Amino acid sequence: MAIALRCARLVDVQAGEVLPDRTVLVEGDRIAAVRPGAEPVPEGVRLIDLGRATLAPGLIDLHTHLVGIAACGDYLQELRQSAARQALEAVAHARDTLAAGFTTVRDLGVYRAFVDVALRDAIADGIVAGPRMAVAGAYVTVSTGGGMLTGLAPDITLPREHRFGAVRDVHDVRERVREILHGGADLIKLIVTGAVLTTGTHPGAPELTEEQIRAAVEEANWYGAHVAAHAHGVEGIKRAVRAGVRSIEHGTEIDDECIDLMLRHGTYLSADIWWSDWWTQHAGSFDDEQRAKNDEATERQRQAFAKAVRAGVRIGFGTDAGGFPHGLQARQLATMCDLGMTMMQALRAATLTSAECMGWQDRVGSIAPGKYADLVATPGDPQDPASYADIRFVMKGGAVVRDDLTAGPA
Repeated sequence: MAIALRCARLVDVQAGEVLPDRTVLVEGDRIAAVRPGAEPVPEGVRLIDLGRATLAPGLIDLHTHLVGIAACGDYLQELRQSAARQALEAVAHARDTLAAGFTTVRDLGVYRAFVDVALRDAIADGIVAGPRMAVAGAYVTVSTGGGMLTGLAPDITLPREHRFGAVRDVHDVRERVREILHGGADLIKLIVTGAVLTTGTHPGAPELTEEQIRAAVEEANWYGAHVAAHAHGVEGIKRAVRAGVRSIEHGTEIDDECIDLMLRHGTYLSADIWWSDWWTQHAGSFDDEQRAKNDEATERQRQAFAKAVRAGVRIGFGTDAGGFPHGLQARQLATMCDLGMTMMQALRAATLTSAECMGWQDRVGSIAPGKYADLVATPGDPQDPASYADIRFVMKGGAVVRDDLTAGPA
């Protein structure tokens, strides 16, 4: 049955406007039309009246970890859980993410290879509820780098599935990229520098050479896949941008030269700038090294983000959800506004710009005929970022998956 959603306000992220009194017609899993609310609903169409609520496109998070990472610093728990246990926990994470209004995500890496592929496929097949997913399959990382489980005794060898993406040279990079894509991944995630939470690594230190990064990009391009680069330090960021990655993740130490390169190459920035607000309330879950590295990085990352916004860098919306509990991602919109974005710019980052980064702008990211009917509604002020942390209605692909707004059945 076709559905009509009537709302008091509709956010047109493409035009940058909030339109009053609109009706969105949905046929099957797609948006058929957007009309003035005064026009009569066609006969036989089910009407869902959202009252005074604001209707917006389904939100997009470019940087999640639905599988395997809990909101604590003990990554060695990976070795205490089976793949089955991780997959079952990921089902709950996917459900919480969708209920919060995130209808599309990029899932950027797992320590146990390809569990994310299984979750994506289960969602696509309707077995479990969750967002549309583009997944990375496994981290491509140096053998002792930011994408590895570190801190083990030197005579312990990790299982193959926990070191699937480990590389030493350019040949390894090309082989791993092909194997990961053949294993079902949609994109490649490179760990270009050290990481805040990986014991023994330094976030500012580059770990992949520019030649290795370029090899990954070249191989991925043959399969129509993008490359996302975890990069905190300046040198790692520059190497990644010059080599042609699609997005810089984190971007903690971005400087003027990095910004010039990103503008020239059209590189997207996906920065988890809210994460530290959650961290300050839960720092006791992390060890001294992790706390010190995070404290050092937080202010630099926020200053770099504000500088990138002012310069006109393409800003996507990536939160690193999984480092904190899933479903809280929309709280980052307020931080983006605090650091120089308007509400509409922040919301566009979390919808259309992120869709463009994924190459999915033809299917998600705005309320337009022909796109998937991925829609969310909030009773709050559309100009208040806190409103989007209070999503009450979620539709994904024409199916209502949450409805706390209307009296009728969902």
